[in-house]
Amino acid sequence: MQNLNNLQQFSDNLPITERMPLLFLGHGNPMNAIEENEFVAGFRNVAKTLPKPTAIICISAHWFTNGTKVTAMEMPQTIHDFGGFPKALYEVQYPAKGNPELAEATKLLLEPTLVELDEKWGLDHGAWSVLKHLYPKADIPVIQLSIDYTKPAQYHFDLAQKLSKLRDKGILIIGSGNIVHNLGLVDFHNFHKDDYGFDWAIEARSTFNHYLLDGDFQSLIDYQKESSAIQLAIPTPDHYLPLIYTLGLKQKNEELSLFNDKLLAGSLSMTSVKIG
Repeated sequence: MQNLNNLQQFSDNLPITERMPLLFLGHGNPMNAIEENEFVAGFRNVAKTLPKPTAIICISAHWFTNGTKVTAMEMPQTIHDFGGFPKALYEVQYPAKGNPELAEATKLLLEPTLVELDEKWGLDHGAWSVLKHLYPKADIPVIQLSIDYTKPAQYHFDLAQKLSKLRDKGILIIGSGNIVHNLGLVDFHNFHKDDYGFDWAIEARSTFNHYLLDGDFQSLIDYQKESSAIQLAIPTPDHYLPLIYTLGLKQKNEELSLFNDKLLAGSLSMTSVKIG
């Protein structure tokens, strides 16, 4: 009963707002945090179309855990979870506040799934490298929800639906990953070639976009049954599952649109999704 009271109190303290849109952002190279290119311009442009959130929940490819966790600290650290980049990238800080009350509400909404309130993680580059462009003032509280790597895509799609009511409280939910993401096959010699993909990546991007725009989310959930091109696009599910969270929250009749829809370095895509 106490948990239900806590959730109701949190809900009562937040006014009802217009339903917030949803985003899946292809975050790509960590250098996007400090470089100026068409993709970061795309992030800034989509932010202009959004009502200002009261808080943000980010599901990042880079918090892939055994079980489900949510950041619950007052001030999350900026995590530089990569290696071999210029010093300037490691100096970037994104000093957004956390939101322990939202973390607790998220934990309660996801019951009976056990969710750990985490005090150790923070904001990894799947979160801050894109939020830095959407909300450069870092003036909106942010929490991260981890991805349980022991569970299949259908589980994550269903779990996301439990967060739906938060959209009517001004909370922006963002998935951050990359739909086509095969780092082992990156063509570094053609990294800056415009919209460059291997044949299998071109095929996979076309298939993904067809399913997205047609609303065929079940085929996207069942990606392991798809073509060899799709299997090459998703050698591991970490960067793909944030998309499944975004799709799981879509309501009937909400518009879905794509932006930053380009291939990169042969085996990556920056394709991003806005819903609502």
